[in-house]
Amino acid sequence: MHSTLLLRLTAAIGLTLAIGGCAAPQKPMRPAAWATPETLVAPSAFHGVHGLAVDAKGRLLAGSVVGNNLWEVDRKTGQAKVFIAGPEGQADDIAIGPKGELAWTSYLQGVLRIRDNDGAPTRVVAQGLPGINSLAFDQKTGKLYGSQVFLGDALWEMDPSGQKPPRAIAKDLGGFNGFEVGPDGMLYGPLWFKGQLVRINPADGAITVINSEFKVPAAANLDGKGNLWAIDTRTGELAKVDLASGRKTVVAQLNTALDNLAISPEGTIYVSNMADNAIIEVNPTTGQTKTLLSGKLAVAGGMKLGNGKLWIADTFAFRSIDTATGDVTDIARMQASDIEYPAMVGLGSRQIALTSWFTNTVQLIDRKTLKTVDMVHGFKTPYDAIPMDDGSLLVIEIATGNLLRVSGAKHDVRKVVTSGLAGPVQMVLGQDGDLYLTEAAGNLVRVDLATGTKTVIASQLALPEGLAQTPWGSFIVAEPMAARLTEIDPLNGQRRTVAENLPIGLEGGPGMPPPYNVTGVAVGDDGVIYVSADRNNAVLKIRPLR
Repeated sequence: MHSTLLLRLTAAIGLTLAIGGCAAPQKPMRPAAWATPETLVAPSAFHGVHGLAVDAKGRLLAGSVVGNNLWEVDRKTGQAKVFIAGPEGQADDIAIGPKGELAWTSYLQGVLRIRDNDGAPTRVVAQGLPGINSLAFDQKTGKLYGSQVFLGDALWEMDPSGQKPPRAIAKDLGGFNGFEVGPDGMLYGPLWFKGQLVRINPADGAITVINSEFKVPAAANLDGKGNLWAIDTRTGELAKVDLASGRKTVVAQLNTALDNLAISPEGTIYVSNMADNAIIEVNPTTGQTKTLLSGKLAVAGGMKLGNGKLWIADTFAFRSIDTATGDVTDIARMQASDIEYPAMVGLGSRQIALTSWFTNTVQLIDRKTLKTVDMVHGFKTPYDAIPMDDGSLLVIEIATGNLLRVSGAKHDVRKVVTSGLAGPVQMVLGQDGDLYLTEAAGNLVRVDLATGTKTVIASQLALPEGLAQTPWGSFIVAEPMAARLTEIDPLNGQRRTVAENLPIGLEGGPGMPPPYNVTGVAVGDDGVIYVSADRNNAVLKIRPLR
């Protein structure tokens, strides 16, 4: 009797406290172990897909800059495999010569490479050309032409033997991208920044405009029937332009962020989409499309958890992920919006920060409207940013080793909070109000934001990148060089392995920052860990075992 009454009273008191808001929610206890990682978002080929070509053997070849690989894609099954591995396989555009030569541009390296056949060694025929982007052979004469776009703006004739330096044809064209050489020896392609399709005489650089009705034309190919096929990366249109009249006809509507196209000998058109890691097959007569392969993410990078979803920087897009279903939603895509190659994401109470080390920018987005409120320029290889409640912005620069506090109405006031950081990569605000960050040199560091005092919590980590704090106070740190996740106690530095043999640690090419694309880590209130696997673009989910 008494025990029954006591149980009822206890239950009533608990219910009253809960209703009155006095009962504090129970935080999850530290788990005894972790479950085997499960896939939340499926992996995909490529890390952004760009130039396409069908070679003499009928193979569909596809280039990836961020992934540093040149791929071969089965045109029947859509299966992809690495054809030439990085770093020499880094390919923005691909061209096939009249003798079966394979040439490609390594955009971030400023290098043009050629391989005479499958068994031949790779030759560097031109270098020192930042942003070397597109190229094409003259199938009659064997002449080779290449263009610089974005990191330069010029058109060159290249010596396929590599014996002579490139001959400058023209400069300041407006971004001569994705072009082809016609049977008349003229060059046909788009001017990215002018919305035009043009013909260029390689002898003197003279330009003739064919059509001016595009928003951002990315590439164009001739079909041998008097038509120039072109893609508009901003609108997602594949259009046919009559060379004689300049008349434009839209044949297929695809997703935005289109990059390049290729026409097979039988006339089938293949189009690449960098944001979707996709190659789409298009029937030129009917406009019917078929996706050969695609991915949910392009280059899985920095990631944070908030509002019940994962926010992920995807280089060619900014996306959210449903943590229950793995469904991926586009928030912004390259060219269709104003994002600039976001690699990291930071969450504040009112704003989201997208950081790009490639463009040295931090983009601030309103969390309610998901609209851009500011694009802050002028950083020195920033690797993470956090919007603060007082309107300021914390930014770490890997090039200077500084932690900055950026303030002012135009974010033009910059104060060094602490300096001498050994390659700062990722950071989070801790439950104690201090800032915790990873250093590429192998450390987990605590920074007192009031004084700038730096304290090393753990050292000898294997190029640590993403980190997140658990509900019980420890930190989960990604160690890409060791392909593992590690849990670290900030009070005593003790650590234990959460997961091993993970597909993380995508390598950069020569001259790239050592962390390159970061591995993102997030932890939910229930203790579930999420990690972006940048080697294969998957997102993994790791449950605690208690």
